[in-house]
Amino acid sequence: MLLVVAMAVKITADELFRQWFLPLYPVDARDLAKVRATDANPANNPSIVAHLEDAASVFVARAKEILGADLRLDFSDASVHRLSAALTRERRDAWMRAGSGAENELFNVVVHGAAYVGACVVRAHGGAWSVRRPLWESMVRLKSRAGEADLAVFHWWLKSLADDAEATLADRYRAHVEVPCARPEELPRIAPSRTLPRIAKPRYDVFYKYIKAHLPELRDLGEHFPTPERFEAYRFKWLELALVGDGRMLVVHGPSEGGVAMFWLTAAGFEKSAFWAADSFPEHRVKIDGEKIAVILGVGGKVVTHEMLWWGP
Repeated sequence: MLLVVAMAVKITADELFRQWFLPLYPVDARDLAKVRATDANPANNPSIVAHLEDAASVFVARAKEILGADLRLDFSDASVHRLSAALTRERRDAWMRAGSGAENELFNVVVHGAAYVGACVVRAHGGAWSVRRPLWESMVRLKSRAGEADLAVFHWWLKSLADDAEATLADRYRAHVEVPCARPEELPRIAPSRTLPRIAKPRYDVFYKYIKAHLPELRDLGEHFPTPERFEAYRFKWLELALVGDGRMLVVHGPSEGGVAMFWLTAAGFEKSAFWAADSFPEHRVKIDGEKIAVILGVGGKVVTHEMLWWGP
């Protein structure tokens, strides 16, 4: 008897694009590099932009039907996070099976959903549509403290729906919109900036006592600070601490098991963390220069630098 084993095929963002979207591109729009670099609305015709806003409204109107719940899609940042959490693989697969061509549900969800996310950036953060052809390739131009960038919201959707997705839709929105547009200067100051000594032998109890001795103004590590068990699991070799943003945030970093970990704390306690896989040698370095932090580490024998704003990724 022949035994046939069904192997699940991973669906990548490129496969999603080529199967459900590329066939619907006009023949003269198959040069993708040209399409994505060419302004399709050089005269700033408001009626063309209105089509994008209409597409966003269609998505809001159909959201409960296609996502199974009222996500309160009010064009806020928080609504993008609610939407992101609803984008499950099961829903994606159901959309792929529903209809074909321009009537396929996946196609319609993504193109209208991209318009919705873009409209959130436009309404909440002063972004401006950068129109492309076909219209769903349109990007949003955003000026922020991180610079000026064209945000490819359509491709954010494809990447977030892939089986090998490295980031969710919310992750990308946070990194490219919320963090660059944040106003961390409005955070309460923890303490005046000053040099803080290294912790040579980090343990949870040692860290707690260190904060009380060297930074008593920070009265609470916050409910989301790593538990004693989680803290010990990092196996930190040492920890360095630095007040950034004129004393509005505390950055804690150190070499840990398999890489480098960094925490950000505000006056209210733990805010966020990041981890980068890295070689144990050479030891990582952190450079703080004005509004930017650079984390320099060795990966596979090469030097890799991660840059971010001082309030984190």
